[in-house]
Amino acid sequence: MDEQKKVLIIEDEHSLVDLLVAKLEKAGYSVNFAYDGEEGYKKILEWNPDLVLLDIVMPKMNGYDVLEKLVEDNKKIPVIIISNSGQPVEIEKTKKLGAIDHLIKTEFSPLDVLNKVKKHLDGSGAAGEKSDIPEILPLEDPKVKKLGIKVLLVEDDSFLREICGRKLTKEGYTVYESIDGEQALNGVKQINPDIMLLDIILPAIDGFQILHQIRSDKDKKISETPIIMLSNLGQDDDIKKAMDMGANDYLVKAHFTTEEIVAKMKKILGK
Repeated sequence: MDEQKKVLIIEDEHSLVDLLVAKLEKAGYSVNFAYDGEEGYKKILEWNPDLVLLDIVMPKMNGYDVLEKLVEDNKKIPVIIISNSGQPVEIEKTKKLGAIDHLIKTEFSPLDVLNKVKKHLDGSGAAGEKSDIPEILPLEDPKVKKLGIKVLLVEDDSFLREICGRKLTKEGYTVYESIDGEQALNGVKQINPDIMLLDIILPAIDGFQILHQIRSDKDKKISETPIIMLSNLGQDDDIKKAMDMGANDYLVKAHFTTEEIVAKMKKILGK
């Protein structure tokens, strides 16, 4: 590493801090830490880190407060959230406040954290994301008993795709990811999913167009694929449009949890 990058960890769990400090320092980063949001924000101002690893639930100032202060003070420092939750509601809120990525405590290893830090400090960032997923790829978790149900997750937001994909994989579903409309339409034909989770705002072809093409397909296996719409659009007109076009259900991203997605899927699939 030509220039030693500075990483600030703001986290109240001391053992986790010790683990992350050791891993990041071994990788060549200069590391500092704080056990509460107030102390952490002072260190942001004093130390000027290149990246912040930020917990949400903390004493004095929580993670949302720290993000809001960064916006208020116009501090453009990359922030990766370290969270106990990882629910879409939380992800949407932290994204709007400027967070660039998200890690769930129960699911990440120190290596995962290191990889995220490297991704955002070596200049690759989200810009190279599309080329990282050139086709529909199944997610696998060898520890989980498979249900034999294929889910096509169509979502261009890397935060939500990762969180939802992990949750569904842990529930025993075989998950295939797609990041745009063209990939989604090809994926439906390639894998014949048992159910589809479909974002509305997508590059090139939006979710409404995808829904229309699937419902209009001559192949009954494709046209009758159960589809749950996932969207930031929560207006009654948008919901009515999707349902009239043949969607089986509609979830607004800012309101649902991953548990609710699973519950909706089970209801639709009759499981």
